Amino acid sequence: MADTAKVTRQQQPGRPATDPDPDPGPGPAVGPGPDSAGRPRPPARRSAVRSLLRLWPFVRPVRARLFTAAFVAVLASCIGLVIPLVLKWLVDGPIADRDPGGAWLGGGYLLLLGLAEAGLFGLRRWLVARPLARVEATMRDSLYRHVQRLPVAFHDRWASGQLLSRGTTDLQLLRLFLAFPLTFLIVNATTILVGCVILLVQRWSLGLVLLAPIVPLIVLCSVFEAKYAVAARRAQDQVGDVTTVVEESVLGIRIVKGFGRHRSQARAFRELTARLRTTELRKARLLAALWACIMALPELALGAALVLGTVQVADGDLSAGTLVAFLSTALALMWPVESIGFLLAMSNDAAAATDRYFEVLDEPVADRDDARKAAEQTPVTGPGATGLAFHGVTFRHPDAPADAPPVLQGIDLHIRPGETMALVGATGSGKTTLTALVPRLHDATGGRITLDGTDITALPRDELRARVAVAFEEPTLFSATVAENVLMGGEGAGPDDLRRALRVAQADGFVDALPDGPDTEVGEQGLSLSGGQRQRLALARAVVGRPRFLVLDDPLSALDVHTEALVEAALREVLATTTALVVAHRPSTVLLADRVALLSGGRIAAVGSHHELLRENAEYAALMSGTADGAGTARHEGESVR
Repeated sequence: MADTAKVTRQQQPGRPATDPDPDPGPGPAVGPGPDSAGRPRPPARRSAVRSLLRLWPFVRPVRARLFTAAFVAVLASCIGLVIPLVLKWLVDGPIADRDPGGAWLGGGYLLLLGLAEAGLFGLRRWLVARPLARVEATMRDSLYRHVQRLPVAFHDRWASGQLLSRGTTDLQLLRLFLAFPLTFLIVNATTILVGCVILLVQRWSLGLVLLAPIVPLIVLCSVFEAKYAVAARRAQDQVGDVTTVVEESVLGIRIVKGFGRHRSQARAFRELTARLRTTELRKARLLAALWACIMALPELALGAALVLGTVQVADGDLSAGTLVAFLSTALALMWPVESIGFLLAMSNDAAAATDRYFEVLDEPVADRDDARKAAEQTPVTGPGATGLAFHGVTFRHPDAPADAPPVLQGIDLHIRPGETMALVGATGSGKTTLTALVPRLHDATGGRITLDGTDITALPRDELRARVAVAFEEPTLFSATVAENVLMGGEGAGPDDLRRALRVAQADGFVDALPDGPDTEVGEQGLSLSGGQRQRLALARAVVGRPRFLVLDDPLSALDVHTEALVEAALREVLATTTALVVAHRPSTVLLADRVALLSGGRIAAVGSHHELLRENAEYAALMSGTADGAGTARHEGESVR
């Protein structure tokens, strides 16, 4: 169950940080800290264009429709600029000549142009809807597959809410950008450029008056973008923090209620949402200030052009039709100019979302040279050529201080084919870490691990995990049926395998008593079941695929004595034909094993049968008897490991 104390935890390396100052003004964008390898942070803030260009590989498959949609939108916008020219002809021609037929003809032209403009914009919308939904789905699928392949160390560093917000909110921002701001930045730039040419051709003196605000607007937009980009990134990181708190509070609701912590949780949540609100208000203030200037300056220029043009018409230097066309063209350009503010804002939001998306996608999955490195190593011969063997294995957590001792050091252990090895040690001695190295949930930082003489780094991960089945002390079940949760452990396993696995785990009794038997939904995290029931289903999942190698991390800790005895009796049948490594704390579990390995201080201190170690090793005897002195000695020896 999620620990709700994470709400107030310190920022961890690699986890996107949220600045406690909600409105610090201009400064570097908030980004992730050093990664697990100690690499420096990425650049504080790259340009929005550089960030958005990274979307091209996803956009390329649908580029034809997007380019077509952009062309259609530009054409529609240019049609809008033709309307003032028709108005000029209408005013200077049929209206000035009092020609009703010409006036009706001009009105018909305007109607057709308006319908064409509306139809083309509707076509643009239709063209982009399906391909952009495809782009979003592809990006979400790529992110999900990549997250599934990332090492466990990455998930230890990153909050799940940050990943969730990148796969939902950020991708929605990107689709919105591709659908609207991207197209209309091109369309509006083209419209403004063509419109300015038309204005200058119609009356260059009035055109210069209207173009006077361009320089101050460029300066304002540059300042706005620099400040808004910082606020946009901060807001999106804070959304991830809020998502994390909500998720952890929901998953840990039993802890929250059990300890009466709902008020403190609500207070922590309010603090985060207050920071987010402050950041969003800063964004709104920046956008409001820019939009006020963008609207005011062109309006002033338009007013000045109107006064000057009226004077010229009165003096006979300018026709009324030309003035009407000029002002109509200027009014047609007002929306493209005024929209610059929120288009820039949406573009910066999308750029921040792109950076956040690729921060995850840029995380390395695994060493691509694993197979080559393994092939270069000396082939395993002798006793370690069969079964499961550890050869001088060392492990250090990637984010551990440089001067910290390794969690595991010089592990040499051989489990013969068909043998069951119990792994015993004090709390914190590294047992769970050692078992996690076999399916490569973590990678050893030194030495090698072999399965039947083959280095596990030379095996594709899919093949490795098909050979090795695992059951953890804290079982995780998914929001699915009992059968789906169990059969997840065996590719191609069928109903017979399901019944056998449930029988081995002594879970068939309570499963059959469920409302729909194996087809009963267990709910999120399997919290509708007891701890012992979840643990038995996790054990069934581990054995359903008849694996060649089995790694069990204290799989019976939540069972009562009677049920444990039944499970152990059934489990002996599986262990008789499987090479197994079993983390054990109870003597009854140790008795399942052929031999026992004592892990102490990150090293294998002794290997032998249960009875031999009881006679010859005082630490092992103390662990099995549970005496305080022995346990204290074991803990003292394990202080240097995590």
